[in-house]
Amino acid sequence: MPSGNPIGGREREILTAIVETFIATGEPVGSRTLARSNREGLSPATIRNVMSDLAEVGFLEQPHTSAGRVPSPEGYRYYVEQLTGEARLSNEDQSIIEGSLHGITDVQEFMERTSHVLSLISKNVGVAVAIGGPKNALDHVYFSRLGDQKVLAVVVTRSGVVRDRVLRLDLPQADLDVAARYINDNFRGWTIDAMRAELDHRLETERSEYDRLMSSVEQLYRQGALVADDGPQMVYVEGAANLLTGDDDRQRLQDMLRTLEEKQRIVELLGAYLDAKQEAVRVVIGLDQTLPSMRNFVLIGAPARVGGEVMGSLAVIGPTRIDYQHTMTAVSYIARLFDKVLNEYE
Repeated sequence: MPSGNPIGGREREILTAIVETFIATGEPVGSRTLARSNREGLSPATIRNVMSDLAEVGFLEQPHTSAGRVPSPEGYRYYVEQLTGEARLSNEDQSIIEGSLHGITDVQEFMERTSHVLSLISKNVGVAVAIGGPKNALDHVYFSRLGDQKVLAVVVTRSGVVRDRVLRLDLPQADLDVAARYINDNFRGWTIDAMRAELDHRLETERSEYDRLMSSVEQLYRQGALVADDGPQMVYVEGAANLLTGDDDRQRLQDMLRTLEEKQRIVELLGAYLDAKQEAVRVVIGLDQTLPSMRNFVLIGAPARVGGEVMGSLAVIGPTRIDYQHTMTAVSYIARLFDKVLNEYE
């Protein structure tokens, strides 16, 4: 919502009606259409005035010479902020999801099927990215001073893979031992990516409390001591054909489809917007900060966890005229199911 522009209950109700009507019909919404369904019995003239106010604060746009209005990106964002987490999936959708994911015990297979079922349920593009699992998680690290300004950093994963590298650092062995103990005590069992994300956070919040320790950890971290090659991320994308229905902007769609074909760009997109620390589903309207071709699209996604460990991410990508409540509920449901099913298997 634009800062300094709160709206009242009547405006909020009319904005909600416009968003939901436009999502359902794809046609600009006029005051007479709203008057017919308004519970307060407001006249078209009164609704026109409210719509004018909503346009003034940036929540509505008027396409071309149409008499009706459509939600702006800011209008969609405000609408999404008002949605509650109380919505439930229909029994039919739950049956489709659980039937598609039944019996899976492997992260990669779960993610592959997730992209399909998200596409099916949302009628948009389903995306899932699987990162390294428990076998690529940290077992322990070891740091050894080799001489002036040289340190050997050794990272051992739970699968038994050992990676070492020589760093240009001048730290005493005592500080290296303390840093290794801190990392082993706090991060054994974490994937390298998750550990690095958490370290970024802790280096900001704990620096003053453990100044010398965190300084040593930071120097090791910044020099690449905790880099490990967990192998390529698996990216699953399904449902691009759903975007070809009823959209006249063919060039925009072609640009978007080319983006979806480049798997690394999908990884970057989800990485830019989905935080491993987030607990709830995130909705991002307008993805052009990361990819210009995605300006008029929305991402609705969440991390996929087993226990507290992030194993990947899942999302729906579609036009801004998407059924937000339904899609958010489906993404949340599958993310919880991922944790439940694979946790039980483990």
